[in-house]
Amino acid sequence: MPSTDPDVPERPTGRALRARDGVLVVAVALALLVLFEGSSVRSAGEEMDPGLERSVVLAVGAPTGWVADRLPFDDAADEALGWLSPDDDLGGGSGFDAPAGAPRGGAAAVSPDSFDPVELGAEAREPRPLRTLLVTGDSLAMPLDTELARRLAEDGDVRVVREPHVGTGISKTGLLDWGKLAKQQVGDLDPDAIVVFIGANEGFPLPGSDGRESQCCGPEWAAAYGSRVRTMMDTYRQGGDARVYWLALPLPRDRARQEIARSVNAAIDVAGEPFRAQVRVLDLVDTFTPGGGYRDAMEVDGRDQIVREADGIHLNGTGAEVAADLVLDALRRDFGE
Repeated sequence: MPSTDPDVPERPTGRALRARDGVLVVAVALALLVLFEGSSVRSAGEEMDPGLERSVVLAVGAPTGWVADRLPFDDAADEALGWLSPDDDLGGGSGFDAPAGAPRGGAAAVSPDSFDPVELGAEAREPRPLRTLLVTGDSLAMPLDTELARRLAEDGDVRVVREPHVGTGISKTGLLDWGKLAKQQVGDLDPDAIVVFIGANEGFPLPGSDGRESQCCGPEWAAAYGSRVRTMMDTYRQGGDARVYWLALPLPRDRARQEIARSVNAAIDVAGEPFRAQVRVLDLVDTFTPGGGYRDAMEVDGRDQIVREADGIHLNGTGAEVAADLVLDALRRDFGE
């Protein structure tokens, strides 16, 4: 009998649905999902973070995607319902189809050389055997060049060429043009690996992108300096056959010079981005001046030792030993023991 209590809803009239009917509705919905959106289930699973939920979704999405790939309903659904999107038509175009040469006004293409294959878990291109190691730069390269030559003397197969050019700089070309020198060094020596440590004499004005002189040390100056460094890196890497080890500057004691060093280091880091497969930027900042604080001494072999010269710029013999450890570790990673 009908209830007289107003809080109790009346029993619905019409056909009574059974549990089997509910199962049938779910089955039809699943069939439609597989036919029209099977690939979406698979795509959703592929975009999830690793874990149990992703595994479950992929377990369902793999077969549904396989079915959808072989039927025309998936594309038909996209075309039929595309008008529901409030956005302009952004699909099927050529937004990423710019030619590799980077058109005027477009972004430069990313080269595979921009990545160190080891970091991506891929097979690295083997460098040619290490026969000649060039150690070059300004006065900062001394006594690092001597230390590396001494350490590698035991291996008679490696020839170490020491070629520091005291008083020179990348931001000044009066004494020496490093762009020209790099080409000459490669042509004369054909080095398999090049260690570059330079930056004690930087901070000179450079031509900016607008052709006008740019003063150190803002973005315009760093961009100009980085372009010169990148040109040298490209020369030294010799089309990918050689390896380059460019040392970032440990911060000097003088605060004005610290500003220059930071700009130089930022430029070096950006300059090497297209050539990560062959160019290693070795960070001496964290090793010698952690946190950006200058220090004359640090712990070496279990005790505090002086690692800088009295001028607060150069590394002394002990500091060169520490830097040589970093260089040799990088060399071993690339060329083996």
